[in-house]
Amino acid sequence: MRKLWIAVGAAIVVLTLAVVIPCLQGGEINPTSRYQVLDPIRHGNLTIFPVVASSSHDTHAFLTLDEGLRSGEVVVSEAGSVAPLVRPRRDGVLHPPRGDGAQVNRLVLVNNSKKPLLLLAGEIVTGGKQDRIIGKDRLVPAESDPIDLSVFCVEPGRWVASSGNYDFKAPVALGGAMGAMVQPSVRSKAMADKDQHKVWNEVAQARSGMAEAVSVEAAGPPVPEIAETSSYAKVLQNERVQNELETVAAPMQQEYQSVIRQLHDKNAVGVVVAVNGEIIWADVFASTNLLEKYWPKLVRSYAAEAVVRRAGSGSASAKLAQEFLARLAGRREIVESEPGLYRHTEITGDGFKAFELASLLPGTGFELHIAKMSD
Repeated sequence: MRKLWIAVGAAIVVLTLAVVIPCLQGGEINPTSRYQVLDPIRHGNLTIFPVVASSSHDTHAFLTLDEGLRSGEVVVSEAGSVAPLVRPRRDGVLHPPRGDGAQVNRLVLVNNSKKPLLLLAGEIVTGGKQDRIIGKDRLVPAESDPIDLSVFCVEPGRWVASSGNYDFKAPVALGGAMGAMVQPSVRSKAMADKDQHKVWNEVAQARSGMAEAVSVEAAGPPVPEIAETSSYAKVLQNERVQNELETVAAPMQQEYQSVIRQLHDKNAVGVVVAVNGEIIWADVFASTNLLEKYWPKLVRSYAAEAVVRRAGSGSASAKLAQEFLARLAGRREIVESEPGLYRHTEITGDGFKAFELASLLPGTGFELHIAKMSD
């Protein structure tokens, strides 16, 4: 009976934490925002506004997905293949393997490292029966038991294990660096719409846009290997697509890394992004250290958006970017929390959605990442 009451109490806590909270001041710009937008960096139709903060936090204790997969300390596998991931008991015995229970929108993750693992929505993992992206920002505790991971498929044309392997890895991105992230238009379908079919539709449009972009640039017919694959990751790994993205991403990355170095003591922590003069996105982190880790794949995701959206013109201003970033009060909030670990807040406002991930681990209590998108 005591166990029953404990279970009921835990359920009440979960239900209480996942609530819709009306905001008091819808759409109001916060005049005391701790973030400042700087003059933009532009290349073609892509504009990036560096963001500096009035304060920063120590985030060296957090592990990224790319770091964990590269070291082997983080293992991601299809649901139903969880047995090999379970840590041995003290007698060294593992549970026998279960049957194949793979599901499109579910993976299993184990963090064997001694650091908490930070996951960002839109990060790509390849392998298993289909390539997937992380569905939302979250933290996974150090030395965790296997956890269910909410994901979205970005490879609808395959449902078979690659090389008989059910595990996942980070894709090799441009320049040989590990790790990739889908472009903002795809991220938004996973984060805001939470709709697999909308994710697939956006992936299809992205693939089509990439194929058209490289064909126009080369003044030739569509590239068959791009048009025929259903894998978003393989499109990004296509040599002609990589060259096209690098023409945008490389100068942006170099110039912003120079800005980060110059502004390291001023807490460069993020960016506001505009394409064709329209502000579409912002990513802000708790520290320059975290920004530097994610920057190579973030800038290429922004470049992918710019390549696909090659239409229209305009020039976003730093003033508009500052207003976009400062406007975080919305009409409602949905808060989900794992007490003592993290709090995830989804904010819906007039013309935007924002997502805040705060660490609740001892000695923290700060926001690790904020993502904001225009509706």
